[in-house]
Amino acid sequence: MEEELKCPVCGSLFREPIILPCSHNVCLPCARTIAVQTPDGEPHLPQPLLHSRGSGLPAGAAAAPPLDHDAAAGPACSGGGGSAAGGLGGGAGGGGDHADKLSLYSETDSGYGSYTPSLKSPNGVRVLPMVPAPPGSSAAAARGAACSSLSSSSSSSITCPQCHRSASLDHRGLRGFQRNRLLEAIVQRYQQGRGAAQGASAASAVAICQLCDRTPPEPAATLCEQCDVLYCAACQLKCHPSRGPFAKHRLVQPPPPPAPGEAASASPGAAQGAPSGGGGCKSPGGAGAGAAGGSAARKFPTCPEHEMENYSMYCVSCRTPVCYLCLEEGRHGKHEVKPLGAMWKQHKAQLSQALNGVSDKAKEAKEFLVQLKNILQQVQENGLDYEACLVAQCDALVDALTRQKAKLLTKVTKEREHKLKMVWDQINHCTLKLRQSTGLMEYCLEVIKENDPSGFLQISDALIKRVQVSQEQWVKGALEPKVSAEFDLTLDSEPLLQAIHQLDFIQMKCRVPPGPLLQLEKCCTHNNSVTLAWRMPPFTHSPVDGYILELDDGDGGQFREVYVGKETLCTIDGLHFNSTYNARVKAFNSSGVGPYSKTVVLQTSDVAWFTFDPNSGHRDIILSNDNQTATCSSYDDRVVLGTAAFSKGVHYWELHVDRYDNHPDPAFGVARASVVKDMMLGKDDKAWAMYVDNNRSWFMHCNSHTNRTEGGVCKGATVGVLLDLNKHTLTFFINGQQQGPTAFSHVDGVFMPALSLNRNVQVTLHTGLEVPTNLGRPKLSGN
Repeated sequence: MEEELKCPVCGSLFREPIILPCSHNVCLPCARTIAVQTPDGEPHLPQPLLHSRGSGLPAGAAAAPPLDHDAAAGPACSGGGGSAAGGLGGGAGGGGDHADKLSLYSETDSGYGSYTPSLKSPNGVRVLPMVPAPPGSSAAAARGAACSSLSSSSSSSITCPQCHRSASLDHRGLRGFQRNRLLEAIVQRYQQGRGAAQGASAASAVAICQLCDRTPPEPAATLCEQCDVLYCAACQLKCHPSRGPFAKHRLVQPPPPPAPGEAASASPGAAQGAPSGGGGCKSPGGAGAGAAGGSAARKFPTCPEHEMENYSMYCVSCRTPVCYLCLEEGRHGKHEVKPLGAMWKQHKAQLSQALNGVSDKAKEAKEFLVQLKNILQQVQENGLDYEACLVAQCDALVDALTRQKAKLLTKVTKEREHKLKMVWDQINHCTLKLRQSTGLMEYCLEVIKENDPSGFLQISDALIKRVQVSQEQWVKGALEPKVSAEFDLTLDSEPLLQAIHQLDFIQMKCRVPPGPLLQLEKCCTHNNSVTLAWRMPPFTHSPVDGYILELDDGDGGQFREVYVGKETLCTIDGLHFNSTYNARVKAFNSSGVGPYSKTVVLQTSDVAWFTFDPNSGHRDIILSNDNQTATCSSYDDRVVLGTAAFSKGVHYWELHVDRYDNHPDPAFGVARASVVKDMMLGKDDKAWAMYVDNNRSWFMHCNSHTNRTEGGVCKGATVGVLLDLNKHTLTFFINGQQQGPTAFSHVDGVFMPALSLNRNVQVTLHTGLEVPTNLGRPKLSGN
């Protein structure tokens, strides 16, 4: 983030930053150095100034006088120091500088225009050279004369050092630009954090012996006040004995290291008091002023035109905060205005939303860098592997292959170096973009933390645009590798011995692909689905058009095709629970089908884990608790299905009654996927269910009621459903007590857990349960 906090002119942290019309920031002292006095006509310029422009100035020449109206003539004209001017604005030739002025004058009517920098104006920063002092006069008098002569017959303008756009200054000069208080506060907080870190490191230092010849030196044990030298115990006995001339010297304990608080407070002050190496952003008060400014509370911002009034509204037309006097007396009276707090929140939301896109791209970039580094390692490994294979083949061809072997190795090395260069170039390019995006993100997050609405709105539009531009830089294809880690090189070792001198890499004739390799670390099971992954063996030179995945029936039966395509990862759903499946895969191309891979054995889950399916339920069904709790918005019964499908095995799940009002009749059971969902479960031929009230229960299928059993449900009751597709039975339990005899005999197919209820009932589903063995027998009460 530090790059976002540095002035583009001096290269140091911002000091008194102002916002240019182009939304970029610059230090106020640096703005004084790059402001240009634009004369109404060339003859109006003083002759010494014209002479200096035509001849150019050395690199150490002073900068142009600042043009802010409240700066005194002497300090203002001195600018920020010679190093900044020398580094940014050497003298330009007469013709080129004249062309620059023409392009600048053409748009000063609007007060804001574009400026094309000349070849002798680095970064587009134009620095007006100082007028040489006449012989015998003081430098201050010369500066004052130059400033007064320029301001009397000329207009002022400033060129942004980043986008090279120029803007004319009004009668207020540089003070007419708004102060970026948010950026100033962030810089101050950053300096305090950095100073605390430096203070902590200074506090951890320990005094060491100044005469010790050991590596590292021993800690100091004494300090001689007369010699002002630190000694360890051994060096004190050796070099400073307590006799002879040293007998009267006083030895004391070495001074303790500075406390963390002292180091932290001293470091920022020293940093602020020191002059900037880039030339120019000096604090007027030096170290003392910097320390005082860091501890003082930030003043609430006031309107620059009405200094006693706080900002209260935001002018949408001018995109700036205003006070109520600006609306009543100023030029904003007829403009569209909105509440300051509302616009602050709106722009914060826009910036946060724009940051989400950059954050996603930054995450993708990090993952892409990991991918590139993996490719880098694969290129290294594959290159080394191919070199080893090549050496083995060449050695088999005895002495006649020696010279040709060197040529082939050279080709492989060049190919590897080419790939490595491409990958490294892409890594460096992506790293640069990622660092820029990350710095911008951190800066924007710091801006969002600020609680200054007006200050935020001053820079929010520019930040939002920057974030959007940063997101647009990640164009399609920017996060895709430009090279492959594979080496498309094939050595043909079959030709006869007399053709050895013509040996070279060739493209072999298309052959059927070899058997794929199953990636066991990626193969897995979940519930009644399996996922398989595979890849081709290394050094496979035959093209692959696709793959065929085969799976048996879970009982050791015949294999059947379950997938045909180019992907190397496949998931198969709808398998039997508690079953063992065998899987294999083969590749094919235009020459035919290759051999099978090895067979992998996969075991599906013993018990089923599932939830209610929001896609299959009636629209009146209301799901919550990660789709494990269901109720209804209608007084009529509505049906919802589970996400699991059963066709084999024994399965058990429970439903807990969370709410039971007005004695409704919920129904529990299983159903086909095509069950009618706008009436009670079991009234059609696609469902088998038990419906129950507060006293008894019935089994229902095709709207036929049978097996009435005593025992109903209430709030807190638990209903268990036992589905045994091996014995073709469906059994229900209420609070562990079996309800009626089993039903559901001799029915085949695929069944899904089902439930019907109305708004008076709410139930929670519990799955992944073992089949209970201690359930009670039913209590029959007739039909």
